Amino acid sequence: MTNLLRIPYLMIRPLYEQTSLHRSVIDEVGDQKLKDAYATCRAITREHAKTFYMATRFLPNEKQRGIFAIYALCRFIDDLVDEAEDLIRQQKLNVDDIQRNLAKWKQKLEDTYRGLIHDHAILVAFADVLRNYDIPIRLPFELMDGVCMDLYKNRYQNFEELYDYSYKVASVVGLMTSEVFGYSDSTALDYAVDLGIAMQLTNILRDVGEDLEQDRIYLPQQDLNRFGVTEQDLFDHRMTDEFLELMDYQIHRAREFYIRSQKGIPLLSKDSRLPVYLAHENYSGILAKIEKNNYNVFAHRAYLNTTEKIAIVPRLLYHTTFASS
Repeated sequence: MTNLLRIPYLMIRPLYEQTSLHRSVIDEVGDQKLKDAYATCRAITREHAKTFYMATRFLPNEKQRGIFAIYALCRFIDDLVDEAEDLIRQQKLNVDDIQRNLAKWKQKLEDTYRGLIHDHAILVAFADVLRNYDIPIRLPFELMDGVCMDLYKNRYQNFEELYDYSYKVASVVGLMTSEVFGYSDSTALDYAVDLGIAMQLTNILRDVGEDLEQDRIYLPQQDLNRFGVTEQDLFDHRMTDEFLELMDYQIHRAREFYIRSQKGIPLLSKDSRLPVYLAHENYSGILAKIEKNNYNVFAHRAYLNTTEKIAIVPRLLYHTTFASS
């Protein structure tokens, strides 16, 4: 009997070989310092964003390296604040210290945009990306503003506030990577914003239980009130009818952003569509997993396993190869 789990691989093997899903994506870089820098960025992406990493590996080599560098930069910025939060809780650091540290990092980014090269591996790689792609400096700065919101804000009154946060911590990443993907129409950027919002809302729904452990509630207070769910209900992990209705509403909202964002994928360069489709499908699939878990985001962390992620590839490969221009 044919092993059904081999069918997806057999279908994508030519693409695997064509897009160099092997070490040459880094090895072909001539300069050793730059090669080491990209290797660091790739390792960060592979370790901390496995779904995203799998999707980007279907890009041409140069674009892969660009995405690795952007992700590593964004991850580093996020980690600066996360690590600082731990020190704040231990009373070893205060918010002013963090702001000073971020100001120093902003200065290094400004230097990088002016062509000055720092020794930090991520900045070495990102400087090379800037030589090939036009990424506005306001985007990493907006990301900094977004991750800093977690230092002083742990409740959101309405969706407008949550949208602003989601834009800064997720959509700006989509806008940065869009410059690497390439696009035929600038309206693709509007849809990149939508996809970022959708993915961040998915993160929030998946991580409700974990966020409560940090005394964070990203679900808008306005929505909690609308469905009659209290903060204490959340902390008590009460799976009431009201909570289920609240979660169903949040999932529906996220799906609307996924549906809208899908219109932008055909506007991307053809060699970049499959990775974005994969990210879109894998992340939106988490919503279905939450539903399958009966909305219990307290006891179960919704995710797609490796087999499920791979099983998506043949359908999307067919779609991007034969069903799109």
